[in-house]
Amino acid sequence: MKGSLIALVLAGSTIAAVTGIVAAKDEVAKDLLPPGSVSRVEGLEAWKRIEAVVTHPRCANCHVDAKAIPIWTPAGETKPRVHGMNIHGGESRIGAEAIPCSTCHMTSTQANEPAPAPPRAGIDWQLAPVAFIWFGKIGSEICAQMKDPKRNGRRDAAGLVEHLRHDASLNGFIPRGWAPGAGRSTPPGSFEDHVKDMAKWGAAGQPCPN
Repeated sequence: MKGSLIALVLAGSTIAAVTGIVAAKDEVAKDLLPPGSVSRVEGLEAWKRIEAVVTHPRCANCHVDAKAIPIWTPAGETKPRVHGMNIHGGESRIGAEAIPCSTCHMTSTQANEPAPAPPRAGIDWQLAPVAFIWFGKIGSEICAQMKDPKRNGRRDAAGLVEHLRHDASLNGFIPRGWAPGAGRSTPPGSFEDHVKDMAKWGAAGQPCPN
């Protein structure tokens, strides 16, 4: 009986993930712009807005180096600092070797209220892969990283837009960066603005500032 229940749960999770991927692909088809339809100047303007988002503490705090020390910006504060309680992501990047992120950061689609309760997301909490480091990097460095398939999860420009939509279909970290709960700062613009800028940047050939 127990085995049947586990199989049923796993099947349900798989169906939800596949459904999310299909829904994300439908959305991406509407988002993408023809390659070359956006000028380099417009592409660089889109990148500046993207840069303002990805360097914001709400987005960059978990994109840390191999030391795996998460950064945080508690409610009511704007300056990032090392995560309290001596938290370490470990080699797993989910804290499995010490205190798992899930000890406090629940996987939940409920609203991130009330602060200062730890923010939740619809997917399991974890640090971004080491290759995806953003924290402490300048915009041009992040731009080069984000357009490099070896350092962005093997994604082309369309794949980056699809990544945003797929994450949103799971109520993941990216859209919830704009809904972190009362008292917490948010990146500029909105999630939909960010998707549009990523599509423009991709159509312009992913230009980076010199």
